[in-house]
Amino acid sequence: EEEAALVHLCHRAPTDKKPEAASWYREQGNREFKRGQYQAALRLYSKAASHELPGSPEVSVCFANRSAALLHLGHFEVCLEDIARAESHGYPDRLLPKVLLRKAECLLRLERLKDAQEILRVLESKISLDGVMTTHLARLKKLSQLKVKLGEKERCPEPAREARGGIQGEPEIWEENNKISGASSSVSLSFDAERGRHLVASRDIVPGQSLVKEEAFVSVLCPGESLPLQHGDTAWDTGATNADLYCHHCLRQLLASVPCRGCSYAKYCSQDCADMAWQQYHSTECSLGALLLTLGVFCHVALRTVLLAGFAEVSRLVAWSHHGDKNLQSPEGRCKALSEAPDAGAGSRAIPGCGSNGRYQSSYQALFHLLPHTEQHSPEHKFLCTLSVVAICKKLQAAGLEAAVLNQESPQQRSKPKTCEKTSDELSPELMTVAEAMLRHVLQLQCNAQAITVMQELGPGDGAVVDKKPVRLATAFFPVLSLLNHSCCPNTSVSFSGTAATVRASQPISSGQEVLHCYGPHWCRMKVAERQQLLSQYFFECRCQACLEELESGVKSVVSIRNSFCCPKCQAQMQGEEDTLCCSNEACATSASRDHLSGRLQDLQQQIKKALDLLRVGKADQAIKMLLKCQMDAGTFLSPEHLLMGEMEDHLAQVYATLGKWQEAASHLKKSIEIVEMHHGPSSVETGHELFKLAQILFNGFAVSEALSTIQRAEGILSVHFGPQSAQIQELQEMKACLSQLPRNILQRT
Repeated sequence: EEEAALVHLCHRAPTDKKPEAASWYREQGNREFKRGQYQAALRLYSKAASHELPGSPEVSVCFANRSAALLHLGHFEVCLEDIARAESHGYPDRLLPKVLLRKAECLLRLERLKDAQEILRVLESKISLDGVMTTHLARLKKLSQLKVKLGEKERCPEPAREARGGIQGEPEIWEENNKISGASSSVSLSFDAERGRHLVASRDIVPGQSLVKEEAFVSVLCPGESLPLQHGDTAWDTGATNADLYCHHCLRQLLASVPCRGCSYAKYCSQDCADMAWQQYHSTECSLGALLLTLGVFCHVALRTVLLAGFAEVSRLVAWSHHGDKNLQSPEGRCKALSEAPDAGAGSRAIPGCGSNGRYQSSYQALFHLLPHTEQHSPEHKFLCTLSVVAICKKLQAAGLEAAVLNQESPQQRSKPKTCEKTSDELSPELMTVAEAMLRHVLQLQCNAQAITVMQELGPGDGAVVDKKPVRLATAFFPVLSLLNHSCCPNTSVSFSGTAATVRASQPISSGQEVLHCYGPHWCRMKVAERQQLLSQYFFECRCQACLEELESGVKSVVSIRNSFCCPKCQAQMQGEEDTLCCSNEACATSASRDHLSGRLQDLQQQIKKALDLLRVGKADQAIKMLLKCQMDAGTFLSPEHLLMGEMEDHLAQVYATLGKWQEAASHLKKSIEIVEMHHGPSSVETGHELFKLAQILFNGFAVSEALSTIQRAEGILSVHFGPQSAQIQELQEMKACLSQLPRNILQRT
């Protein structure tokens, strides 16, 4: 019954290729292309290509159609790549002239004149050999226009442009730690019974200094949410999720994806990434796609972990754990067990995960030694995890992939799924070992999973001011990053580039002080009771400075005060822990139901959402009216410092910026920044993002001196959190360079 239920659930997440879906997506793409919606057409052609069978003429048409959208969007290099893909997949000869014409135009735009001339010669010969000249009249006209352009460029070559690789910041001084891979020499690894493994500053550290640079041992893209299909809807979703927007191997943003040869789910930024993924893990995962999506990302990470580690290493460590792991559940036992651990050297006797040379590597050995907290997980949770892991192993066995998992055949030998000859329901001893390791990793992930986040643009991203928010992109294991303990008031900031994480100091850290990371619950964002409840999943009680001060002093959290309701009559703060709240102004003595005020807050949030929907469909004036009405309503029952008050100011700034009313936009955004600073602090990453938006508005509004000072402040904050080479810092520096080059008389006036 359980197996039948699982099969039924897997039908909701199909990953096989469906030619009928490809035809439907291609038709939808053609419709969007005719409407001039080239970005939407690009996405739909990519979806079509992912469903076509590799090597089919239809997939070549998808690539050719997509190249046309890329040309209109100005992505000439990528357009040429898609044309090459179309040609290599057998694009029909009768349709080749229009693709060659597109290729010549791209080469011309890229100043590759000789290549463009050669393509035009080939094109002319193809057209002249075709007996039905009337079918090519439009192309002949376009061809003659291109030849005129080509001749003009040869006569009047454009002056050589200076290479623009962005404005480079000061190179960072980095000295590798000889005991911890990917860590700075400014930190050292310590271990004690109370805190376990942790990093400590070995010298004074300044804000912005990089402390850890680590590539994920394993990462799996989170598919993202798609809208549930309504009854009668087509089974094919036109929306874009993370699975459509990012490479499934390196996590770079996708423009023109390379589809997997075997499934419709996996997509890559290049053929190199597709080949590497197939070689390392996807040749095994490919036919399991629906099951892995159904069971969730933790199970997927666990499977990919053992595939990347290799069966020899997995079986070695599992065998060791049978006699050594029982000691690891107590802090005292961990020290003893390490002297018996595989590869444990003299210098690593008290620190789990170190190799025979005493060095802590970002390796499978270090990952295996992350605590699974087996005793703390509930029996129900462990049973569910076990069922999931066994389901994967049984599927591997049924699909004939056991030899692949045990590294007994190459990815080339398993290019096609085989029918398994094994009929027994029992797992082989080797697959039992794999299952045991996978179960350990699923349990480890609850406390050691690291979310890889990315700043994603909100809306179409074609405005003068780009609004972004952090979204969870993937789940990963980082053995070195996992050494950092939690604090609700951390002294570090973590940023990501693809599958690589960088930990930077967000404030001064004195020598001997512990290096701390926030696992999610931050003292600026929630009350101590809420933080403690969320942190219970990590099986420890937080005793950081922020929690101790709040718990011991009994002082009400600043989060509670700032995000409180205010009296509808006198605007004083409403207070009380029960269902009825009372005005803190004794002379007023107004009371109100907490449920009533919460209901008003929910209604207000719905109205704000409707206003933003109006903005998305181009009704900016109506959006402003609705937001101003929301603001007036909020002022009657919300604290002036409430985060929602700041969000409304931010939304108004966005609408005015859309209309090109830069002064009004800047005025509202400054009010938003004041509230963000109250909640998160003047040097927080949240304040940095708001200042970045203000710099864009002031830049577009030609408020030069104010723009320059805002750029400087934003640069100072964001470089601490993201480093001097980040995209936002580069954009700020370009804005600064542009403003600095204006004539002196304009600078004096502004």
